[in-house]
Amino acid sequence: MNTALDRRAAVQALLQDRGDLLVISGLGSSSYDVFAAGDHPANFYLWGAMGGAAMMGLGLALAQPSRPVAVITGDGEQLMGLGGLATAAAKKPSNLSIIVLDNAHFGETGMQMSHSGLGARLELIASGAGFPSVSTIADQVALDAFRPKLHDRAGPHFARVVISTDHVDRALPPRDGVFLKNRFRGHLGYPVS
Repeated sequence: MNTALDRRAAVQALLQDRGDLLVISGLGSSSYDVFAAGDHPANFYLWGAMGGAAMMGLGLALAQPSRPVAVITGDGEQLMGLGGLATAAAKKPSNLSIIVLDNAHFGETGMQMSHSGLGARLELIASGAGFPSVSTIADQVALDAFRPKLHDRAGPHFARVVISTDHVDRALPPRDGVFLKNRFRGHLGYPVS
């Protein structure tokens, strides 16, 4: 029996009572999970930029220091952008949380074992990069304890959420990049053209 967290339920729990949280979701299943938790104009679903979610979240956190920013991505996507963790830790945005949903597999390409399934420890990499706050979340109690960090301005935070490999149906968010950009910019109060 798989005792890891259900990915969809974990993301739903993280985003409950989200307030003014801005969310960047990584390529693939994490975008489906964020969308399933409730579409919102403060969600930016990253399509086709594997490895870029942490860096996009960093840029957003630096540009919007008064708003909390969460990156919700998968282990495969984050493994593709490991250097982003070092840059985020070096820049030290107190309003940034990077949350990696880790099922130790590349879910979008056929469930091949990912490097985290082969021994790479993303939480140790984040700690070694200089994140002052690193968590491993493997149960609901730890998930509930982490949720307030999304708003505490004591970051940057890194959390590895151990999730099940069980199949979850896709919940497809909008894929139109212009629409997503304009909706997000509008939410932030910028002109949309």
